[in-house]
Parts: sequence; C-alpha cells; structure tokens
Amino acid sequence: MPSRKKTSMFAFAFLTCVCSFVMICVVLATQHWITSKVVFSGTNSSVTVSLTYGLFSGTCEQFVDVGLQVSEKTFQVADNLRNSKAKSMITAVVVTLVLSLLSSLLSSGFTCTNAVSNPYQTFLGPTGVYTWNSLCGIFMLLAMILFPVNIEENSLSIELARGCFSFLQTHIKSTHTYGYSYWIMLLVIILNTASITIICFYAHARYSKKKEQERPMENTPKDVILF
Repeated sequence: MPSRKKTSMFAFAFLTCVCSFVMICVVLATQHWITSKVVFSGTNSSVTVSLTYGLFSGTCEQFVDVGLQVSEKTFQVADNLRNSKAKSMITAVVVTLVLSLLSSLLSSGFTCTNAVSNPYQTFLGPTGVYTWNSLCGIFMLLAMILFPVNIEENSLSIELARGCFSFLQTHIKSTHTYGYSYWIMLLVIILNTASITIICFYAHARYSKKKEQERPMENTPKDVILF
C-alpha cells in the first residue's frame, strides 16, 4: 500500500487534473471566446456589427451611426463561414481541445491509480502522469495560438459579420476582446503545470530518501564496522 504522504500528494494532483478536465468541458460548452466590433462603410454612414461567438455558435447585432439598432441574431459559426481555410482552423481548434480533454481524462486516471497503488515500475507511474499532463498543456497552448491566428489571418470576425448581414460593404476596422471561454484555457495550463510540479516534488523527495538509505559503507562509523 502507498504511504500516507504519497496518497495525499497524488490525491491533490488528481484534484487538479479533475479541475482541468472540467475547465476544458466549460471551454467547449461556452460560446464567449471573443467579442468583436467590426465597422463597415455604409451608403450614408458607417455600420458597426457587434459579435460574440465561440467555436460553434454566437450572436450578432448591427448598429448604425444615426442610432438605429437591428435586433440581435443568433448564428452558427460553420454556416456563416465561406472561407474554407477559416473553417479548417476552427475544426483544428475543436480537435485540439478534444485531444486535450482525453489527455486530461487519462491524467486523472493515472494520478488516481498512483494514489491507491505503487505502479512505479510501469508507465502508469509518475512518467505517465508527466506525459499526459504535458500533452494536455501542449494541446491547450496550441488551441490558444490557433484561435487568434484564425481571427487575424483569416478575418474570422469579418467573415461572420458578413454572414449575419450580407449587404455590408467595405470593411473599415475591427476591434477584438477575448472572453472568459478563451482565458480559461490559460487556467487549464496552470492546473496541468501544478499537477506536474506536485509529482516532481514527491519524486524528488522519494529519490533523496532512497539515496540517503543507500549511503556507502565507507560513511559508516568505524567502531560500528569493527563491532
């Protein structure tokens, strides 16, 4: 059976892994990734389209300089996109998040296994915990990079605004504010780092204790040897 110290530390790491898993679910389920204000030139005045959306759906509304506001509309991201490259990037972000979700689930299972047993000689040990937490963190970082790249390089917000209101004319400027669904991914990376750090501290303490127990005989007092 594992020691109390090992059980408590791996249990805490398990808790961080579970929190990571829940946060990734929140990221996928919520649609507050970004709020964009896209300005277009109109016939007699400029038109501003305000969008709030995520990976799957969002809302948009139109404002005209004279004060007229069009009622809010709900849209599906995939339906509003005509740019195949932008669609592919959205798909890549979704796939990356699903992979991070699976990695987080495996990491939770590995930390739970280590909390109740001693599988140090197999991949189920700390090595497995390091691997799956690292992969989860890498996938989340990749998703955090791909989404803004899609916004800037493929003009995602402009594409979606035109999908909502097809009569829009020349694009003038855009401003973007990333929402809580996006920034939760940073929290997931921090949780994965915390899990790895906890296990590293335990592994280092265990290694130091093992080395201390294996001190060479020359360090043993001579009177003990003679006896």
